[in-house]
Amino acid sequence: MRNMPQRTTPKPPFDLKLFLRKANGGRTNAEYRIDERIFVQGDPADAIFYIKKGNVKLTVVSKQGKEAVVAILKDGDFFGEGCLAGQQVRMATAVVISECSVMKLKKAAVVRLLHEEPSFAELFLAHLLSRNIKFEEDLVDQLFNSSEKRLARVLLLLANFGKERQPDLVIPKISQETLAGIVGTTRSRVSFFMNRFRKLGFIDYNGGLKIHSSLLNIVLHD
Repeated sequence: MRNMPQRTTPKPPFDLKLFLRKANGGRTNAEYRIDERIFVQGDPADAIFYIKKGNVKLTVVSKQGKEAVVAILKDGDFFGEGCLAGQQVRMATAVVISECSVMKLKKAAVVRLLHEEPSFAELFLAHLLSRNIKFEEDLVDQLFNSSEKRLARVLLLLANFGKERQPDLVIPKISQETLAGIVGTTRSRVSFFMNRFRKLGFIDYNGGLKIHSSLLNIVLHD
């Protein structure tokens, strides 16, 4: 008889949260309230952060004092990874926009994990590639789309439309000033479009900001 091929047991998916809980040294956990700063532009860059729960915005202030929101992050996101590429100081400020649970990982500990744990290195590389794609999409959005379409896209991204997991129909409270900073327009324009979306039935304000899939019509319409 021929030898039957042996069946291999499928490898269980990599559990990042469990892995980080077991990581030895170089990590601390902290809880943050709304509007607290995790780090400030110009601070020493000596660690990366992982959001276990909550939302964080990254803002940059120009020499002229003009502030821009460059990213909105949520649970499962890393940030502050520039230190791994030689960044000496923070290029942005990280501000909490909903109550957060954040893990801080020292640079040396992350470098060790990347060398010793292939599964972590693979996941972290996927994170970096995903972040780079997101930045490219944001740039195209700013260059070619109207402020109304940019706002609709931001709301859909906050609700996780287009992601593997189920969309979060109700998103955390976020100010119109913050939305204006992300979109690159004025608060009055954001208010105008939000009211329009509500009247069209694309969003609701009852008990939090609820996003409907029909908002995709704004993004897809030329």
